[in-house]
Amino acid sequence: MIEKLRKLKKQLTWTYVPETEREASDAVVRNFTLHWFPSKVTSKSLSFLYTLELGTISIFLFAILLITGVLLMFMYVPSVGQAYWGVKDIEYVVSFGPFIRGIHRIAASLMVAVVFLHMMRVFLTGAYKKGGKAIGSFRPLNWWIGLTLLLVTMLLSYTGYLLPWDQLAVWAVTIGMNIAKSAPFIGEKIAFLLRGGTIIDQNTLLRWYVAHVVLLPLFGVILIVWHMWRIRKDGGLGGVESLAEERIVKDKIVQKGKTYSLMGIVTGVTPAIVSHNVQGDTYFSSPQLTRRILIVFTISAAVLLGIAFIYKAPLEAPASMVIPPNPAKAPWYFLWLQELVADTTIRIGSFTISGGFVGGILVPGVLILAAVLWPFLDKSGPEAIGVWFHKNRRLQNTVFILTVLVIIALIFVGSDMRGPYWKLYMPWQTWPKTPTKF
Repeated sequence: MIEKLRKLKKQLTWTYVPETEREASDAVVRNFTLHWFPSKVTSKSLSFLYTLELGTISIFLFAILLITGVLLMFMYVPSVGQAYWGVKDIEYVVSFGPFIRGIHRIAASLMVAVVFLHMMRVFLTGAYKKGGKAIGSFRPLNWWIGLTLLLVTMLLSYTGYLLPWDQLAVWAVTIGMNIAKSAPFIGEKIAFLLRGGTIIDQNTLLRWYVAHVVLLPLFGVILIVWHMWRIRKDGGLGGVESLAEERIVKDKIVQKGKTYSLMGIVTGVTPAIVSHNVQGDTYFSSPQLTRRILIVFTISAAVLLGIAFIYKAPLEAPASMVIPPNPAKAPWYFLWLQELVADTTIRIGSFTISGGFVGGILVPGVLILAAVLWPFLDKSGPEAIGVWFHKNRRLQNTVFILTVLVIIALIFVGSDMRGPYWKLYMPWQTWPKTPTKF
């Protein structure tokens, strides 16, 4: 009996705890959950200082969001008349309800931040560039997939923002709708599509609920799988380029011999075969990579649970389209857009420059277009790929960091310095009291 249990344990765990190099090599092929990993990875891929494990943390948070989201679906009713009170029941009636909702809310915000930091890491290491002749990869495609994943992540969080149907949710969505309407020619049509009509009501809630629990998660899963496959297709993480450029290429000795053609056997030479092995330290994915992922998941879970114990997911008064909060603010990751809209709204006499168009559409559009085209505008060589702050990319890294700092500053101003009627107050100033009823 004991021997049978040992054999069963061996069958269940041998791919995660291989005892020989043969088992380690076969682990990726024979284990479904490990199948998207390569058999071996470079030491650069395992370096925490290079990846910061941001991609792994993002996938962990996405998995937590899926699990807690399914649990919340059992207790939530997507109805204007019942949504708010359903969330109230989750907070005060359901066992562990506030904890589950808190984990879901915090994981959503953390995922937006971590995916953005992951994008920053890819840019600052130049890992979005097309590989050199040694690799021949096309990493810009995976960079575009990553940018799309960032947008999907923000939309996932934003659509979930509406579901509690409280004052915070409805008016945050209203701000987004007003910005969308500023788009020339199609703005009103986009707003109408998102609202499901001319006002924010039941149709809006139902559309955003379906997008939040079905369309966007499904699209996100497809993009994540494609993203991981492209990493394999491109030969690994961006750090392999510097190793590949220094590899030793050995041609096999060209020998005379017989060659087979369509017409029969002819004399000639055998073609030269070039070795494409990357020189450098490599390790089996199992157990080195799988063990690293397990450690990252464990630490991430501990941090997430700790934050959920300390901070509670907000829930304000029931939504009212008559009494707006003062000031009404977008979610933190869109606050820079709201602040930019306010700062770019300029009135000169009777003439007004639309901040909704300039700050809400034009500026973000230019930033997205620059991010899409940058892999082709970046002229640094392959030696700069996968290297933090390479000297050949000093100027563009500086511009990128300054852009990020401006966005962070706008978020801070919008969250901590904008008071009633969207007036500017210093952090040490007290906001005046405003009426709560009209």
